Order: sequence, then structure tokens, then C-alpha cells
Amino acid sequence: MTYVIAQPCVDLKDRACVDECPVDCIYEGQRKMYINPDECVDCGACEPVCPVEAIFFEDDVPNEWADFRRADREFFTELGSPGGASNIGPVDSDHAVVAELPVSATP
Repeated sequence: MTYVIAQPCVDLKDRACVDECPVDCIYEGQRKMYINPDECVDCGACEPVCPVEAIFFEDDVPNEWADFRRADREFFTELGSPGGASNIGPVDSDHAVVAELPVSATP
């Protein structure tokens, strides 16, 4: 099990979760943050600091955002497990679930 970042993060990317994560497992895509399920230790530190409540325990992701479980997992298919987001910096792509969403107006 792991945590998942869902739709409210798309086009926002607040990064409070990144600052809170003790294992550096939250990666920045072009439009959203992604939690690497192989690196996440399920501590839950990221969840309460998210200002838009976009982070959910994998089993608790609302049905309307269920595709984001797959998106967070599959985002790392090509990327692999680099051993920490700070090792690679922002990734210039997103999973298709995110890339296909209409662009949100910036808050």
C-alpha cells in the first residue's frame, strides 16, 4: 500500500508534501506531483499538509479519482525508482490520465 496524489493537485503542485516527505519519494511531473509507490514508506506525513486535500491512502482514493492510483503507479514504469526525487528534479511529462485533463486556471 502507498499514498496517491489525485486530481486536486493537477496544475497546482503546491509542494508542501515534498517538504514534509522524509524519504524524498514525491516527484514533480509537468502538471502534478507523483508518489513513487516503491519508495514511499507509508508514513502519511504528506497527507495533512496538502492544502487541497489531494493525497489519499491508496484504498481511500475517492471513486471519481480512482484512475490516479494507476497514474501514480504507472508514472514510474519508465522512470523506475531513482532513489529520491531530488536526484532527478522535475520530470517533463505526465501520465496520460493527467495529460489528457483540461488545463486548470491557476489559482
